[in-house]
Amino acid sequence: MQHILITGASSGLGAALALGFASPSTRLLLTGRDAKRLSQVVSSCEARGATVVAAPIDVRDKEAMAAFVTSYPIDIAIANAGISAGTAGGPESPEQTAAIFATNVQGVLNTLEPLIPQMEKRRRGQMVIISSLASFKGFPGAPAYCASKAAVRYLGEAWRPLLRPLGIKVNVICPGFIRTRMTDANKFPMPLMMSPEEAASIILRGLKQNRARIAFPWQLYAASWFIGILPPSFVDWFISMVPAKL
Repeated sequence: MQHILITGASSGLGAALALGFASPSTRLLLTGRDAKRLSQVVSSCEARGATVVAAPIDVRDKEAMAAFVTSYPIDIAIANAGISAGTAGGPESPEQTAAIFATNVQGVLNTLEPLIPQMEKRRRGQMVIISSLASFKGFPGAPAYCASKAAVRYLGEAWRPLLRPLGIKVNVICPGFIRTRMTDANKFPMPLMMSPEEAASIILRGLKQNRARIAFPWQLYAASWFIGILPPSFVDWFISMVPAKL
């Protein structure tokens, strides 16, 4: 039986990934802060034949996460939990910045670091980090969010060659706009928006191929990558006009 861990599985992309993996041959270990929504995802996954172990754990809780993720021999671990906020109401407060980094960066570390010794001992495992196309350039509308997603993207891309000799695969996911509770708060146009199910399908295919970076849709990926390599003086005027997140 394959053991698959997914954080932030109570809604959105995490829930879609859980359903995508759900089958009689899988045991899903799911976390999410909303116990009610998480229980609904559990029921849907069990209806597809999966064995499910779920816990309403906050990824910021280092000790609780370590105990949960090491309770089974994890084959695939997806660090998906994340939060978003921006500067639509004015400059980010220190509290908002700290909260974003605590979940989006420390939460990823709390999820994956305890698994490295376990996977090294077994000489196999796959660790998946959900970053974002926002990781390629710091936008003034969401400074902490962009920075947090850049941090985990660089972490995953550095871990991939480092952990490969130990038998551990590492994949970084950089999605564009996905229709979730997070993007529902955005009051600006979001081009090439896709459903969580569409995004999960792309990710599942990429993980089977062990692609280092799974970035989509390609049009936004190309634009994000290009903006990211241009000198700041060339793009400051442009990114200053991009609407801010709430």
